[in-house]
Amino acid sequence: MNIPFLDAWRKRHDDERPAQPPSADESAPEGVADMLAECDLLRSRVQEYGVQLDDTPRSLAAIDQLPPRWRDDPEELPWLGNDAGLYLGTVIVRTVPGAHWYLTPGGHPVVRLVSGREIHVVQAGLDWAMNGSPELSQVYAEAAEG
Repeated sequence: MNIPFLDAWRKRHDDERPAQPPSADESAPEGVADMLAECDLLRSRVQEYGVQLDDTPRSLAAIDQLPPRWRDDPEELPWLGNDAGLYLGTVIVRTVPGAHWYLTPGGHPVVRLVSGREIHVVQAGLDWAMNGSPELSQVYAEAAEG
C-alpha cells in the first residue's frame, strides 16, 4: 500500500529506527489509525445492503453474509478487498486489548497483537473479497484468541 505522506515521514525517521525489531508497544504514527479506519468504498457498498459499520465484530459477520457482487467488477475488487482488510484491522485494534497498528519497514499496515503475532489484515481482506475465505469474522475470532 503506497501512502505518500508516510514516505516522507519514514525518510525523516529512518535514522531513529532501532537496529532490532520494534517492541510490541510501538504503534503506527498518530493519526494513521483514523485514516486507515475510513474505508469509504466498503462503507458505501455495505450501506447499499443496510449494513452499518460500527467497528464491532458483529459488523464483520454482517459483511461476511453479503452477496459478493463486487467480484463482477475486476477494477473494484482489489480496492474493496483493501478496505475490507483495513476495516478488519480497525475492528481488531478497537476491540482486542493491546492490539495496535504497526507499519512494516515497507510501509504496509499490519495489526500486531500483544503476543507479538502480526496479522496481515489487508491480505486477509483481499483473500476474502476474491474467494470469500477466510471470513473476516473468522480472522477476527482468531485474533481475539491471541
